[in-house]
Amino acid sequence: MTGPRRITDLWRRCDVVVRDLPFALLMAVASLLPGLHGKGTQVGELPARPVDEAAFVVLALECLPLAVRRRLPAVSVALVALGFALDQLHAYHLFASNTMPIALISAGAHLERHRRVTVVLLSLAYVPLAIALARLGATESVEGYVVFYLSLVLTWCIGAWLRSTRAAEAEHRRHVAEATRAAERTRIARELHDVVTHHVTAMVVQAEAARYLTAAPDRLDATLSAVTDTGRRAIADLRHMLDLLKADHDTHVGLLPAGELRALVEQTRRAGQPVELAEEGSPAESAGSAELVAYRVVQEALTNALKHAHGTPTTVRVRHGEKEISVEVTTGGPGSGGVSPGGSGRGLAGLRERVEALGGEFDAHRQAGGFVVRARVPAGGRS
Repeated sequence: MTGPRRITDLWRRCDVVVRDLPFALLMAVASLLPGLHGKGTQVGELPARPVDEAAFVVLALECLPLAVRRRLPAVSVALVALGFALDQLHAYHLFASNTMPIALISAGAHLERHRRVTVVLLSLAYVPLAIALARLGATESVEGYVVFYLSLVLTWCIGAWLRSTRAAEAEHRRHVAEATRAAERTRIARELHDVVTHHVTAMVVQAEAARYLTAAPDRLDATLSAVTDTGRRAIADLRHMLDLLKADHDTHVGLLPAGELRALVEQTRRAGQPVELAEEGSPAESAGSAELVAYRVVQEALTNALKHAHGTPTTVRVRHGEKEISVEVTTGGPGSGGVSPGGSGRGLAGLRERVEALGGEFDAHRQAGGFVVRARVPAGGRS
C-alpha cells in the first residue's frame, strides 16, 4: 500500500494544470480514432465533411484548453466555444465537440469573476452561430436551437451548483473551526480561572493573616513560608497547563497525579481554613476527564470558602464509584471575613457547564448555617 499511496500523494501535489492535462489529451486522441469520427455534437444537421488539416486546429481548440479549465476557466470556455463553433460551421462533427458541456460545467464551478458577463457573451455568441448555420443550409428548426441552448444553460447551472455546494462546505468548515477555537479558549480560560484563583486567594489570605503576626515571629515565618510555597505551586501548575497546551504534548489533560486532592486540602489548611477530607474508594482507570472535573469542583468550593468563610470549618467528601464520582463540599456560616477577594461568578457557572457536559449533575446553594456544593460526575462515559 505504500507505493500506490505515495503515487497518489505525489499526484495530489502536482499543479492542477498537470492533473487536468491527461483528460484533455485523452479527448484529443479519442477524436482521432476512425470509429469515433462523426460521433460529436451536431447543431444544424449539416452533412459531415472529411477531416482535413484545418480540423486539427479545431481539435486543438476543443481539447487542449481543458488543461486550464480550473486554473483559467474563462480562457478555457472561450477557446473551447470557438473551436466548437468552427467544428459546427465546417461540419466536422469531431468527437472533441463533446467537450463543450465539460468546459461550461468547469466554468460554472470555478469561475470567480465576471460570471454574468461570461454568460451574456456566450449567449450572444450563440445567436450568430445559429444564423450562420441556417445560411449554410442547416435544417435545424428554431425549437431545436432553443432546446440545445437550454441544454448548455443546464450544464452551466450544474457547474454553478457545484460551486455553491463547495462554498457552503467551506463555510461550514470555517464555522466548525471557529467553534472549536472558541471552545478551546473557553476551556483554557476555565483552567486558568481554577488554577490562578485558588492559589492567589490562598496567598492573599495568608498575606493578610501575616499582618497580625508581627508579635509572633515563629507563626509569621510559617505563614510567609506558606505564601512562598503557594506561589511556587501556582507557578508549577501554570507551567503544567502550558505544557499540556503544546501541540506536541500527548498527555491526557484529564489525568491527575496521585494524591493531588490531599495536597489541595493541605494547602487550603495552611491558608488558615480548617478542612476535613473524607475520601472513599480510588479513582477508576477509565475515569478520564471525570477525575479532573471532580478535582476542580473541590478546588473551586475551597476557594470560595477561603474568600467568603475564612476560618469556618469545611468538610470535603469524595466517593469514587465504578460509574461515577460524587463530590460534596460543605462550609459553615460566615467566617472571619477579613479577606474576601471579589468573585466574578464564573467559577460555579463554569463548573456546572463542565459537569453537565459529561452528563452529570451539579448543585450549589446556601443552607442553614453555610453553603454546600454537590456534584455527580459520570466516570468513563466520556473523556
